[in-house]
Amino acid sequence: MATAASAVSRARSVFDGGAGRPLASRLQLLRNMRRMLTEHEEDFLRTLQEDLGKPRGESLATDFGFTLAEIGNLERNLERWLRPRPVPVPSVLRPAKAWTELTPLGTVLVIGPWNYPINLTLVPLAGALAAGNTVVLKPSEHALATSSALARWIPQYLAPFVEVVEGAVPETTALLNERFDHIFFTGGRTAAQAVMRAAAENLTPVTLELGGKCPAYVDDGRNLRQTAMRIAWTRFLNAGQSCIAPDYVMAQPSLLDSLEHELKLAITRLFGKDPISSSSYGRIIDARHFDRLTALADGTTVVHGGQRDAATRFFAPTLLRPHEGDAVMQEEIFGPLLPLVPVSGKDEAIRLINSGPKPLALYVFAATDGVRQAFAERTSSGALNFDIPAAHFSVPGLPFGGVGGSGMGAYHGEHSLRTFSHERSTLDKPLRPDTLRFAYPPYGVVKEKLLRSFTGR
Repeated sequence: MATAASAVSRARSVFDGGAGRPLASRLQLLRNMRRMLTEHEEDFLRTLQEDLGKPRGESLATDFGFTLAEIGNLERNLERWLRPRPVPVPSVLRPAKAWTELTPLGTVLVIGPWNYPINLTLVPLAGALAAGNTVVLKPSEHALATSSALARWIPQYLAPFVEVVEGAVPETTALLNERFDHIFFTGGRTAAQAVMRAAAENLTPVTLELGGKCPAYVDDGRNLRQTAMRIAWTRFLNAGQSCIAPDYVMAQPSLLDSLEHELKLAITRLFGKDPISSSSYGRIIDARHFDRLTALADGTTVVHGGQRDAATRFFAPTLLRPHEGDAVMQEEIFGPLLPLVPVSGKDEAIRLINSGPKPLALYVFAATDGVRQAFAERTSSGALNFDIPAAHFSVPGLPFGGVGGSGMGAYHGEHSLRTFSHERSTLDKPLRPDTLRFAYPPYGVVKEKLLRSFTGR
């Protein structure tokens, strides 16, 4: 297994050699990533099942489908995105040409999470390679089987441009002690603070993809069955272990009662009357997170679900009616618990949202423009979706990222390319004719008049 220092040294040496910078090399690496995923699909599906109990269909959609779509988007558009962009030159400098172009940063560190260990690890990796960098990749030790598979296959398809370092906190700490040109981290707030502290030592720029409590507000009761299906689907996907899943749902009391009824029906339609027997429902990542979720559920009022089995890490889709001050409303849940919170209307919902950290995403189910506009103008969040939770993640042209405590920076598509590149400014002015002679000393009345005229005075 590669040590932190040796991995970084090798990756930096490869970058300095320049082999990964030509467009053809970048495109070949993207093709190699696609081949790795398709040729070893069954192996990766097995590891996702082992780590998270992921159903095949869910893995194919959320980990494989999205990752392959992102790679394909980069392949199709990379040449166009990399073209230099001309910039107008002030008349005082003409004749001259100016342009910007995206240039690689160097050697970057990508630290992946455990909840979508293919998607959320390989998508930033694809962006970093498309930008011409070399990468040291740190998969999550909590998804151990998938981490081992990545460490097994990546060297066969992406060497020497990617180094994989496995391990837990000691290995991650050792990596963070090294100098990188960019650090991309996906995970929780506490670990992100450690990443930022380490990055500050070398003034290394960071991208932090974090989480936060993603609220949903339901104002429209005309199609409540469909609303409930969309909320239940995205809340309980991956057993609720998604950073953009709705974290709690607000509505006026009478509407919330009807929504609760429809959510119970939606859970049954999605996972059957006994979800522990469902082949379409996942499991909690480990005992520590299982115990944390158990404490959250036991500390509030369960109105549906709540069944659990520690031996298999099964935790049923669960609806809650929390009281003010319950722990489940104070922290990101990251599991299959969905609090239902009564509010008097949009104004109270907005106040509740604004009283906490800025969410990674905000979901509003409303038919009227006034309600939609109120949330658009009076809240701040990484994303704002109307009538559909979480799906913005799959729109290639939308930047994905948070704001404030929910994250820093963004990626996906061209935004990934820009995250992992420096937009370098270039100016080219011929030595002849020397149109700048009027600006050279010594100065006199004539030159002062010329200088005033060129500055618009």
